[in-house]
Amino acid sequence: MVKQVTFLGLGVMGYPMAGHLQKAGYEVTVYNRTTSKAEAWVKEYGGKLALTLAEAVKGADFVMSCVGNDDDLRQVCTAENGAFAGMTAGTIFVDHTTASAEVARELHAVAKEQGVGFLDAPISGGQAGAENGMLTVMVGGDVDIYDKAEAVMDVYARSVKRLGDSGAGQLTKMVNQICIGGLVQALSEGLHFAKKAGLDAEAVIDVISKGAAQSWQMENRYKTMLDNHYDHGFAVDWMRKDLGICLQEADRNGASLPVTALVDQFYKDVQKQGGSRWDTSSLLARLEKLDRE
Repeated sequence: MVKQVTFLGLGVMGYPMAGHLQKAGYEVTVYNRTTSKAEAWVKEYGGKLALTLAEAVKGADFVMSCVGNDDDLRQVCTAENGAFAGMTAGTIFVDHTTASAEVARELHAVAKEQGVGFLDAPISGGQAGAENGMLTVMVGGDVDIYDKAEAVMDVYARSVKRLGDSGAGQLTKMVNQICIGGLVQALSEGLHFAKKAGLDAEAVIDVISKGAAQSWQMENRYKTMLDNHYDHGFAVDWMRKDLGICLQEADRNGASLPVTALVDQFYKDVQKQGGSRWDTSSLLARLEKLDRE
């Protein structure tokens, strides 16, 4: 029997993710606050369009979401006419939003009271990963619910892994963002240093990328950074949102994140430069601006 899947939120990540599900043979219904985006999706992939959340989740076996932040997620799930209100017992809600562990645990508890499964399943891999079906999915939630939903997530992922109980997916995504922030700043400083030292930065990267300094950021972003092109995916505004979640969680659990706090302020500088929608590799633009001043 073909599974009925609903996808809520058709941003740069959700749009292609929902497309992969439709192409894989699931019967997909989409909902987006901006209806024109949902209409465009249906024209491209087929499937169905719903005009309300209640209509979207009716009869679904799985409901996937990818929205902006904690408040957006609460609104989608628990508003008077939200998703949870229209979901029947046994339905599984898989949330791909990068949000707090706190909201994940809160919604897990609400869902459980209604007999609905809930997984926090933030993603990494950027827009390219979503388009190519090569995302990494970090999951928190009950084992039995995860086992039922894993195959659905596999459709747009290269790696899906349960990390623990509710909230563990979001906590793992925080680790991911902490690591990325430090790596991008280090890469920016390295490229800046190479240029100031009169080196051929591309030749330098060609050498050091084959050693211990190698990273995904280095392999995939150094050329665009050297060309001052910062329109390659995840925006500074969203990274600051994510790092804010990391720092808030660190306040709760006692972790020390001095580099993360510093990089967050560097991204604030990028925003002041007009780079709110630049991608996260734009930390190099900040260094070059300081150099000109």
